[in-house]
Amino acid sequence: MNERLKPKIRKPNNLLSESKKVSVSVISVFLLFIFVNTFFYPIFYSDDSSSIRRNLVDSRENLDFPGKSRKTKVYMYDLPTNFTCGIIEEHRIARGGGEKSDDVTRLKYPGHQHMHEWYLFSDLTRPEIERVGSPVVRILDPNEADLFYVSAFSSLCLIVNSGRPGNSGSCYSDEEMQESLVGWLERQEWWRRNNGRDHVIVAGDPNSLKRVMDRVKNAVLLVTDFGRLRVDQGSLVKDVIIPCSHRVDVYEGELGVKERNNLLFFMGNRYRKDGGRVRDLIFKLLENEGDVVIKHGTESRENRRAVKQGMHTSKFCLHLDGATPACRLFDSIASLCVPVIVSDSIELPFEDVIDYRKFCIFLRSDAALKPGFVVKKLRKVKTKKILKYQKAMKEVKSVTCPVFSTFPLVD
Repeated sequence: MNERLKPKIRKPNNLLSESKKVSVSVISVFLLFIFVNTFFYPIFYSDDSSSIRRNLVDSRENLDFPGKSRKTKVYMYDLPTNFTCGIIEEHRIARGGGEKSDDVTRLKYPGHQHMHEWYLFSDLTRPEIERVGSPVVRILDPNEADLFYVSAFSSLCLIVNSGRPGNSGSCYSDEEMQESLVGWLERQEWWRRNNGRDHVIVAGDPNSLKRVMDRVKNAVLLVTDFGRLRVDQGSLVKDVIIPCSHRVDVYEGELGVKERNNLLFFMGNRYRKDGGRVRDLIFKLLENEGDVVIKHGTESRENRRAVKQGMHTSKFCLHLDGATPACRLFDSIASLCVPVIVSDSIELPFEDVIDYRKFCIFLRSDAALKPGFVVKKLRKVKTKKILKYQKAMKEVKSVTCPVFSTFPLVD
């Protein structure tokens, strides 16, 4: 389509070695593997009997991942618990969850949009018998490792104290955790060997590790977007774009538009970061359209219910510059609401595997800001075409939308 975006490729200052490029590709496949498992094989990760697990092993052995014959060896650091499960405890205490726990490793990881760190940590700590089909294997000898995984919960630590009063009982500091983590890494032989270039770090939330990003920028970063990274920090050659977890319930109704009376839906901040100006102008253009629902709203349980209702009853869902694009996108996919993405440059997860043109409509900002352009274009989309989009979303959501309720947290 004419409006299809051509993402701007960020090139690093120095070219990476071929082995590093292969490693980045393997990481992408590994992440894809985890999200497939989360949706297709939830029972495999449950506490059901070993006989059920053995039956599932046979089917998982048939999974055909690139590079399957040569698995990448990953060494996961045994980090101090204050960088992993101890953060879960701090999150609980900040919300009135009681005293310190005797065993923080058994605390539940709280659900939020940037749970990538938990999915990876949980997967790599499982017995290998439960990881059949994975393109990576966890090894215990760092001398054998191709990659080193730093399993810090950098996104969760950002929200430990968010929205909590100063007397909540938590003295936790995200910035202190960042400094302490990098200080710990810089004392490790394997980090010092090449300044972290063969290390993998999850920075799912756009503000994750912001204070220390210059000290970890050589590592392979797993990020949801490059919006807050400089070109010398993040690169599509070096790093991997990962999807957010959806927060809206999966739509369980029939395909089609019978129950979708709204043409277009959007709910979010009207003014947001660098995309605020475009957002405000689009609000003004669309807020008086009769079959368009466009509202200002911030994160809350009540607004999340409103978003679910809006997405489940709309044909199209709008996505605007100014926030992490991947988060709202996967809510739309879970809702089978066709995404309409307004952006002049965007990077989306697993673009080498997923063809987003099959279920998304891409518009440039200058086109979207023409009076009447957006609604006129969308009203021309026939029901048959919407059904085609929905079928494509239903196929791809098993990869991009890990369901919280089917992936067990730590008991």
